[in-house]
Amino acid sequence: MDMNQARFNMIEQQIRPWEVLDPQVLALLSTVRREDFVPLAHKALAFVDMEIPLGAAPNQVMLAPRVQARLLQDLAVLNTDKVLDVGTGSGFMAALLAHQAASVLSLEIDPALASQAQAKLQQAGVSNVTVRCADGSQGAAADGPFDAIVLNGSVAEVPATLLQQLTEGGRLVAIVGQEPMMRATLITRTGQNSWTTTEPWDCNAPRLSGFAEPSSFHF
Repeated sequence: MDMNQARFNMIEQQIRPWEVLDPQVLALLSTVRREDFVPLAHKALAFVDMEIPLGAAPNQVMLAPRVQARLLQDLAVLNTDKVLDVGTGSGFMAALLAHQAASVLSLEIDPALASQAQAKLQQAGVSNVTVRCADGSQGAAADGPFDAIVLNGSVAEVPATLLQQLTEGGRLVAIVGQEPMMRATLITRTGQNSWTTTEPWDCNAPRLSGFAEPSSFHF
């Protein structure tokens, strides 16, 4: 399998048509080796337009390339940014963020995935990411505030705890809602107690572990 040709095809056939046109994001996807973060058993699927299984649980997946690329583009990370990456998974998003940001703290609730991602990031020579085994729904207030926060999966709603950990001008991007219709959601903190929200595109994704679901009970 020609990995470089497969990577080129992924960018041109999946990612560009999904309105990912930021030159920096496209350059990163060309140079950061996605295949090195995919489990060995699924390496042939590294550039396929699908979610790749990472663990035993059905929600432990690597998001499709176009979804990761669009989230990264929407977050618009600067080289001075301190970033919180929630749901480390394979570690690939953390690696992409690391090339854009000053520092990245990546939280993964599953100890095995956290350990594997840390090893893969070290092997890739990424030195400005800290992987921590922790419940990402609580964020990391002691390490904040953060200029950018990304949730690598879907949530029913974004916890207020995470929004409070943004700097003024800070951005959070997540996939929010219930199947069959979820929305990519970009929230920007505009003041001490004010935020703006946009929902630029539709996308379903597996749930992130540890985040509360709204009660389905109604009077």
